[in-house]
Amino acid sequence: MVGAARRSWLGSIGLSGTLAPLAVGLVVFGLGQELWSRYLPEYLRFLGASAVVVGAFGALSDLLDAAYAYPGGWISDRLGNRRALVLFGALTTAGFVVYFLFRSVAGVFFGSILVMAWKSLGLPASFALVGEELEGSRRIVGFTAQAILKRLPIVIAPPLGGLLVERLGMARGMRTGFLISIALSVVMVAVLTGVSRRGKRVAPDPAAFRVIPPRSTPRLHPTLKRLLAADCLIRLCEGLPDVFLVIWALEVLRLTPSQFGLANSVLMATAILSYFPAVALGGRLEKKAFVVATFLFFTLFPLAVVLSRSFGQLLLAYVLGGLREIGEPARKSLIVDYADRGSRGKTVGLYYAIRGFAVAGAAAIGGALWTVRPTLTFTVAAVLGAAGTFWAGFGLKTDPS
Repeated sequence: MVGAARRSWLGSIGLSGTLAPLAVGLVVFGLGQELWSRYLPEYLRFLGASAVVVGAFGALSDLLDAAYAYPGGWISDRLGNRRALVLFGALTTAGFVVYFLFRSVAGVFFGSILVMAWKSLGLPASFALVGEELEGSRRIVGFTAQAILKRLPIVIAPPLGGLLVERLGMARGMRTGFLISIALSVVMVAVLTGVSRRGKRVAPDPAAFRVIPPRSTPRLHPTLKRLLAADCLIRLCEGLPDVFLVIWALEVLRLTPSQFGLANSVLMATAILSYFPAVALGGRLEKKAFVVATFLFFTLFPLAVVLSRSFGQLLLAYVLGGLREIGEPARKSLIVDYADRGSRGKTVGLYYAIRGFAVAGAAAIGGALWTVRPTLTFTVAAVLGAAGTFWAGFGLKTDPS
């Protein structure tokens, strides 16, 4: 009786079938990584990196995000979503080991090549898995539930990571965080391995088993093309200041690492709370409204950060930052809605590959602007965000016809 009730409840929030243990794996993985990931740019500064090098690190992350997206979708379609996620989780775990063993700028750069596997290679597989398990309006519920569970670790872990850095110092604190990540990610891979051995299986597209020829590249629906154009501008807005947020907080505002971690917790708690009205209103408002709202908050966030002069003001800015997530489930649902069923992984991969390559240099540009004047990084980001919000508001149509 209890088991049936539990399964019914999980199904109602989009975590039926194999999605529930997958979500547990995401939480376990996130708890380890979020201890230190927000402090990685400041760790590079500790290792002797300049603002330009920190910007180059952010650009590398964006470039890998783009380069991995389409191959990740192809591997997902070929191996199956579950087995692909196991592979990508194992590669990311290996990257954590590199971080731990090599205390150098080069070690961070090389480790990131592996660490990005889960986030970027695995993204199309996770999208396709939701599309495989859920249909129609339940998809947006499924994306919302997974987004909440993915972000819960960010509410908990960053302040704890900040305390590690304060108590143990930057070097020992970060290395302790890497060690915890290794242990927890091993647990995650074990959970994903269990998921890969059960659950319904959808026959893959036969074309997915061939080497990737140009003619197999899926076509993007016109709606996806319009969404992609606006999304690229918004991600430029996000990418210019992203790796410099911790540097702004610690070096300009003179906050402590734990205060910066708490700001990130506030951001993610706000993001989680924003999902509930989005789901409640999802059946009454079209998805475009949520996408435009999300893009507007992306635009306001860098302005709010650069105007902050105290910890309290930064917290308010991070509340705005959390509201950036209000339309993310709707945006992801739109991508899946307009992707061909037989090649969802490749379509999602192509979308994110194009977006990733378009914004790959954002952090490097942000670093160059930072050397001129730190505030310039944030103001230029806001201008790009405003352009993306305008295009989403007036250029995006969500009528399938």
